[in-house]
Amino acid sequence: MKEKILVTGGAGFIGFHLIKRLINEGIEVVAIDNLNSYYSVELKNARLSELYKLKGIFKFHSGDIEDYHFLEDIFEKYQPEIVVNLAAQAGVRYSINNPNIFLKSNIIGFGNLLEISRKNKIKHLVYASSSSVYGGNYQLPYSEKNNVDHPVSIYAASKKSNELMAHAYSHLYSLPTTGLRFFTVYGPWGRPDMSYFLFTKYILEEKPIDVFNYGNMRRDFTYIDDIIESLIRIMRKIPSPNNNFDRKNPDISSSWAPHRIFNIGNSNSVQLKDFIEIIEEIIGKKALKNPLPMPKGDVESTLADTDLLEKYINFKPKTSLRYGINKFYTWYRKFYGV
Repeated sequence: MKEKILVTGGAGFIGFHLIKRLINEGIEVVAIDNLNSYYSVELKNARLSELYKLKGIFKFHSGDIEDYHFLEDIFEKYQPEIVVNLAAQAGVRYSINNPNIFLKSNIIGFGNLLEISRKNKIKHLVYASSSSVYGGNYQLPYSEKNNVDHPVSIYAASKKSNELMAHAYSHLYSLPTTGLRFFTVYGPWGRPDMSYFLFTKYILEEKPIDVFNYGNMRRDFTYIDDIIESLIRIMRKIPSPNNNFDRKNPDISSSWAPHRIFNIGNSNSVQLKDFIEIIEEIIGKKALKNPLPMPKGDVESTLADTDLLEKYINFKPKTSLRYGINKFYTWYRKFYGV
């Protein structure tokens, strides 16, 4: 794969790891990110510094995807052939009190990206969706064939909207698009607002950790390297229309348009209590716990069915949680000097 790749959200957690892998494979990368203050800008800049150390062609520009003219200029200057959209306002709980931010970035911004990708005849637009789209669906494991019409947060609704918008562009303009429903991604250089990061920080500082739903939540934790391997393989597979699609009995996971959606998860749901115990064991210190009820907009359990993904790219995420948390903790101690 020698194409020029544009990665939005390039200073973010997944964006950083993807770009690092692409540069190491000798691929030219252009990245954009607005470097907002939702979490540590210092961490985002540190990621960029690591990328600049690599030998390869890497260009970075600070800007918003909701700025149409900024995006136009980037496409005109670099003429990317593949686009990976990882730029989005994240945070299920944050979306409850800050809906406008999500509408701007996740709806308007994504709409801009679709329109400019169409005009520039992009070969493949890969975009981040989320396991959050499954919302109030209690049927586990979550399958791409499940209905996702009942989101329980603004964040989830924005990601569901992205899938619908991408499908419309695939249908109207034959723009190949692939949506990826990520399941609780973790690992080195991760987001400081995520539970594993906060738990590590507070256990080390001997501060109480918030344990929602009194520890009875379950999550399908997916290690960053598995996410990146899946992303790389999917980028190389441009979706084609399903010519056998039955519109009278539609398969939600497929389409007559060149549009696909895949879960990317570890297919292993871990209870929050057990998750905390693993972190405690690795750190060698017990957590002070602050039991709390279930917060608004959250769900009790997630678990990915990845059969479609495995058949499509011949790869299944499988990194163990203990291994992944160990890798994260090693990075955390080195980065923060603890």
